[in-house]
Parts: sequence; structure tokens; C-alpha cells
Amino acid sequence: MAVDAKSVKELREKTGAGMLDCKKALEEANGDLTKATELLREKGLAAAANKAGRIATEGVVESYIHAGGRIGVLVEINCETDFVAKTDQFKDFARDIAMHIAAMSPRYVRREEVPQEEVEKEKEILKAQALNEGKPEKIVEKMVEGRISKYYEEFCLLEQSFVKDPDKTISALVNEKISAIGENISIRRFVRYELGEGMEKKVDNFVEEVMAQVRQ
Repeated sequence: MAVDAKSVKELREKTGAGMLDCKKALEEANGDLTKATELLREKGLAAAANKAGRIATEGVVESYIHAGGRIGVLVEINCETDFVAKTDQFKDFARDIAMHIAAMSPRYVRREEVPQEEVEKEKEILKAQALNEGKPEKIVEKMVEGRISKYYEEFCLLEQSFVKDPDKTISALVNEKISAIGENISIRRFVRYELGEGMEKKVDNFVEEVMAQVRQ
């Protein structure tokens, strides 16, 4: 049977398996996500879920400096063993995450870190916007919930689209690496500095600049 892209994306984020594998599993399972997940696990393609709860205290603090020192990022990424932390695959992943943070400027790692007062303030703004658009009040709450999800996608690192591959989220990328490396991986924290941040200055498109630098 034909499967929709939303289901493929959901299964990919849940399991860390490749997009084509997820599509085939959903087709075989007639669109049933639970059955498709089981099929991927049987094939050894959904290892991420089994490793996500394991303790990860090793890893690296990766740095990324962009455009001659105009943007700097430090990010701590954990894994389970020092051996994996020293591999080129893990180091490349850490650098990709640092580069992504430089380009996309997330505020938090995950939605659970967003202060509740910030969420409530954003909901009030979104509600006022919906009412000003003339939307019926009875559907405004549902609209606000949908729009607050977009807020998380914009400012929470794990929910952002990966700058080098917008078809996958950072969460899906993490799951892919867990499956490939065979250890739990966790993005713990980051800091991002931008020269002159908070001061009035020229606005630049850092996403395009970062990607241009990657392609060199």
C-alpha cells in the first residue's frame, strides 16, 4: 500500500532507520507504525530505541568557528565509551552538530528545557494572532497547539531540520548515529556566541554562509 511522508518521517525519528527502509517497512505493515517498528527491529535496523536509555558520560566538547570568528559554538555531545568518542565518525557528527547550531541558532536542546512561562507567553501571542485573523474562538486552542509545535521546531535543536539535510530532524540524525555506532548518543548542552549579538548591526544570512563554507 502507499504510505504518506508523515508516517515515514515519524517512523524514521522513532527508530533511526533510513527513509527507504522505513517506507518499505510501512508498506509491508500496511501503514501500522507499531508493526513497522517491529519489522525494522527484526532486521536490525532499529537499534536506537534499545540504546537510548543507556548511560552516556564520555564524548567530546566540539567547537566550531565561522566566518573568521564572527560566530563561535561549543557543544557537549556524550556517548558511552572513550573509544567511540575518538572515532572519526563520532567527531564528524559532533562537528556537524556544532556547525548546525552556528547556522540555525537554536535556543534549547529539547522542548522540555523551554521555560513554562516562555511557552505560556508564546501561546498568548499565538491566541491573539488567531483571534485577530478572525478565527472562531472554539478552534483557536487547537490552532495554538499546532502553532506552538512550530515554535518548538524553530528553537529546539532536536526538532530543527538538519541544515545539511532538511529532510531529517536533528533527533532523527542522532538516532541514525546511535544505530550506526552502536552506543547511546546524547547532545547535552551548547553555547553559541555571535559577534555583536544584541547590538544593532547588518543582518546576514548565516545559513547560506555556513553551507557555502561546507561545500568548499
